[in-house]
Amino acid sequence: QVRLVESGGGLVQAGGSLRLSCEASGSISSISPMGWYRQTPGNQRDMVAIITRGGTTDYADSVKGRFTISRDSAKNTMYLQMNSLRPEDTAVYYCNGFDSRGSRWSWGRGTQVTVSS
Repeated sequence: QVRLVESGGGLVQAGGSLRLSCEASGSISSISPMGWYRQTPGNQRDMVAIITRGGTTDYADSVKGRFTISRDSAKNTMYLQMNSLRPEDTAVYYCNGFDSRGSRWSWGRGTQVTVSS
């Protein structure tokens, strides 16, 4: 089973930027779609952005125009560029992907993003 490891979270002021990375333990060429989700205490995990192997993307309405998802097959890594951050973006961010080699979904352990007002 492929392992996914997130990094890049942290504390930032409102209006600032962060870039999250999700590195896979192997090739991501067989992992599609891949996506970012976020969760706050007591709430469900919500989709933030997803990307297919072919580069098709989709975003939650709340992040459109501010966040950009991308993937780099050469580095086996997916990214989430987050600009114009708001306090309501504060959450644990998880990466996710469907690996066709094992026909199963994998989740990372998450990275905390905190946006101060």
